[in-house]
Amino acid sequence: MKKKNTRTYIGIVLVAILALLLANPNWLPLPSGLKTALAETEKNNLLFQSDAHTTIAQLLTLVLAVALVWLCYQIVKLILAALGKRGGRAGTVTNLVSGLLKYVAVIAALVWGLSILGVNATAVLAGVGIVGLILGFGAQSLIEDIITGAFIIFENQYSVGDIIILDDFRGTVRSIGVRTTVIEDAGGNLKVVNNSDIRNFQNRSRNNSVALVLAAVSYATDLRKLEKMLQEKLPGLGKEHPDLYLSAPRYLGVDALADSGVNLKFAVDVTEQNVFAGQRMLARDLKILFDDNGVEIPFPQVVVHKGND
Repeated sequence: MKKKNTRTYIGIVLVAILALLLANPNWLPLPSGLKTALAETEKNNLLFQSDAHTTIAQLLTLVLAVALVWLCYQIVKLILAALGKRGGRAGTVTNLVSGLLKYVAVIAALVWGLSILGVNATAVLAGVGIVGLILGFGAQSLIEDIITGAFIIFENQYSVGDIIILDDFRGTVRSIGVRTTVIEDAGGNLKVVNNSDIRNFQNRSRNNSVALVLAAVSYATDLRKLEKMLQEKLPGLGKEHPDLYLSAPRYLGVDALADSGVNLKFAVDVTEQNVFAGQRMLARDLKILFDDNGVEIPFPQVVVHKGND
């Protein structure tokens, strides 16, 4: 990332120097006639007038125009990247704007370049609009992706960094583009989904999550004594992991009378990011707690009754 930013900064400096030289023809080692033509062409075409002929001066002016568009694009992109580091909604919006900015820069450079070369940009845009209208009927899915992406942003359905569950895929939103959303799961696998295909998802980052653990005890266990012990000991477990537990673990009661023992349910509040780590830690804490207090955790057993011959 640092190398990429360094290349961007170097490119901005080089393009700025090129633009400065082209904007001041007298600084260039060119014939006086060409300097005059270049200055006149810049004066006309940089104001979107297009009555000059295609000459070397026009080509140099075209280079200047493209350089200025690229320079503005890179500067705005760097500003958006700095704002996007705040994360959350700011990162989501700046990511989407950066994606749109690329298309805007290309269109601006194209229209400006055509104007410099003497092409009637208004007529070209009108023709492009008609062609776009025709193609639009065959690109309904693309339009639907763009519109859905806009609603996702404006309604704040999810942001970059949120953990969502889409179908059977659970992951963190890494980017929201004009057409697609990229989700990364815990294993680093990326899922790219068209915005229009994102329906019936769960955003698990808006509220605290609950890590649930089932722990079985023997049928010989005195539940009254066990529940009294849990009431005394569970609050202390929350203080042992303040970076993981958002509250003290809770005993929710008997979940089922299973074949080998009585299943008890426990819960603790955690962030969605730590929901699995919270489950593992709570299971470990309960095992140690039961061992320290002589609570038997049963395992499946088979009792065979042998009848008399």
